[in-house]
Amino acid sequence: MTTNLTDAQAVAAASVSPAAAALIAQESAHAAHNYHPLEVVVASGDGAWVTDVAGHRYLDCLAAYSAVNFGHSNPLLLDAARAQLGRITLTSRAFYNDQLGPFVTALAELAGKDMVLPMNTGAEAVESGIKVARAWGYRIKGVAPGQANIIVAAGNFHGRTTTIISFSDDESARAGFGPFTPGFRTVPYGDAAALEAAIDENTVAVLLEPIQGEAGIVVPAAEYLPAVREITTRLGVLFIADEIQSGLGRTGSTFACDLVGVVPDLYLLGKALGGGIVPVSAVVGNTDILGVLHPGEHGSTFGGNPLAAAVGLAVVKMLATGEYQQRATELGARLHAGLAALIGHGVIAVRGVGLWAGIDIDPSLAPGRVVCEALLARGVLAKDTHGSTIRLAPPIVVSEADVDWAVEQLRFVLADLAAAK
Repeated sequence: MTTNLTDAQAVAAASVSPAAAALIAQESAHAAHNYHPLEVVVASGDGAWVTDVAGHRYLDCLAAYSAVNFGHSNPLLLDAARAQLGRITLTSRAFYNDQLGPFVTALAELAGKDMVLPMNTGAEAVESGIKVARAWGYRIKGVAPGQANIIVAAGNFHGRTTTIISFSDDESARAGFGPFTPGFRTVPYGDAAALEAAIDENTVAVLLEPIQGEAGIVVPAAEYLPAVREITTRLGVLFIADEIQSGLGRTGSTFACDLVGVVPDLYLLGKALGGGIVPVSAVVGNTDILGVLHPGEHGSTFGGNPLAAAVGLAVVKMLATGEYQQRATELGARLHAGLAALIGHGVIAVRGVGLWAGIDIDPSLAPGRVVCEALLARGVLAKDTHGSTIRLAPPIVVSEADVDWAVEQLRFVLADLAAAK
């Protein structure tokens, strides 16, 4: 995980190599165009750094949207995967396997809950949480059949399945994909009074991101989540926290909810739970809620497979040490201090917590995509969202020098853009 800043700076603004261009053309010709990648073709990774097909190195400040919290090619996670690859990788839940029990036990303990429903992708975890909440509403709360509703927040991002986009207000994910699934009510994010007013006798759950990631790393006021917890408890409604991006160390705590002392009824987990090696997601809660599911009502061919469970267990063991949460806290403070110094110098605002930052670029300077392309030329991988906002979320194994260097490259980019106007 040694940092080599010289290699990264040597990328400069060089044109795409012939090998990279050929691979980009191949993908563009035969892969559906549901993404618009930056023109870099990654071939390998180590820690917080990746290397492209031409041998240029880049500091990864996206970490696959927090799926690579523990770094590329983390030796502990690779060891766990290799050991299981040589034994068995898939049995289906039609049988027991020797890895799932230890994994769900450890994850339940980490979350302070009783039970885990293992899935694969984050969207599957969200869909599963919705089904569990509805089943709980009908079987425990006594909601009339087919009448359950769930409260969600404006600006949310929970995935792109047809049910999930039904309660999204992002037209790029939603437009042209109707008809939409009913049963959801949207309220402003951060407005506890509006949330309470939207709850009625048929409301079974409130589904929220503790920090909204795709919206630009939007951190609510400190009193918001505690108010949501109080309201949902008082009115007999489940509180479901989508911690797929915010959880598992990213914010300097195991869960973002921990930052304000809140415990939801259900955690939705994913991304980092698979260590960047295999897709692993989960719904985590107590038996009085997850226990509403009966055999045959929900499942997944790959959910809870031995390989995923072995890697997931290794991730949980790493988090149980507290080392990664502490690193994210300390390095996050360094990152945000550096970014704050750029406000007024091409940056309008900075939001976030831990190693997670949303940076609003002055729109008169450049859109976020242009800033990310300029960062790429300087050896930094970042991602734009919603116009002029960019996001930084480096792996938690990033070094202090890496963090400082990334901020410096952003400063250079902003200065170059300002000089070009």
